Amino acid sequence: MQKPGLFIWLLLLSLGVIWGGSFLAVSVGLESFGPITIAAIRVTIAAVIILIASYALGHGLPTFKTPKGRRTWLHCLGMALFSNAIPFVLLSWGQLNVSSGFAGITMAVVPLLVLPLSHYLIPGARMTRKKALGFGIGFIGVIILVGPARILQSGGSDVENMARIACITASLCYACGTIITRLTPPGHVLAFSAAALVLASIILIPLSLILEGIPTDITLKSAAGVAYLGILPTALATVMLVHIVKTAGPPFLSLVNYQVPIWAVLIGAVALNEAVQSQTVYALGLILLGLAISQFKFGRFQ
Repeated sequence: MQKPGLFIWLLLLSLGVIWGGSFLAVSVGLESFGPITIAAIRVTIAAVIILIASYALGHGLPTFKTPKGRRTWLHCLGMALFSNAIPFVLLSWGQLNVSSGFAGITMAVVPLLVLPLSHYLIPGARMTRKKALGFGIGFIGVIILVGPARILQSGGSDVENMARIACITASLCYACGTIITRLTPPGHVLAFSAAALVLASIILIPLSLILEGIPTDITLKSAAGVAYLGILPTALATVMLVHIVKTAGPPFLSLVNYQVPIWAVLIGAVALNEAVQSQTVYALGLILLGLAISQFKFGRFQ
């Protein structure tokens, strides 16, 4: 793994903004589409874009003729399930009953799950005192950001509680998908991303048609929201994700999930005129401090 440079940090920041805006887009899309249909459309749009780009640049899809190629396809299937199909459906369904802000906030759970997984599964990704301190401070920021009042903001019905669990489960899926991606045999980013998205499309399209049918009464606003999901948070973000993981490793990528809640709240405030509470500002400061401590060297403290 390489030490993250300026370009990788900019990619990480861009990924946070893109994913932060995806929760608002899902809320808009749910006005005309079911949650499985939204997931199916976004991965299909992304699969077409990345597949065309991969073949146009001469990379195509991973080979299936060699043991390494077949192992790569297994990792592609893992990414299709844990980084696309399952979490996309869970988050879309969850947002039927919880706010886009809450869904975005739960993504901060991912780094907490990636860290111990990487510690045991990824060579050289040991949990040092510095990383533990940084993630601990960031986690305190997440607690302040969520807050008891935010968690209990609505009635807490059974369906809503299930929706909250669905969002948390999506975070677990993303953590597993990150590790699967990091352990993938060496290969081109576009080919791997295209294969994963194609597999996710093959899984989701039949499910959406069987369980939700063909959408009707589609509004332009909802169509635009789903198109955004397919082009930016899925197609472009998939390539960015794989590149970051293969370059800097899962723990570094997991830092994006500290950003996502902030961007989700800020975008919701701008788009929906929601008031930004002071606890959000305090949380942002702690999260950024945690990021700095976990990634930068301070003397001999490691």
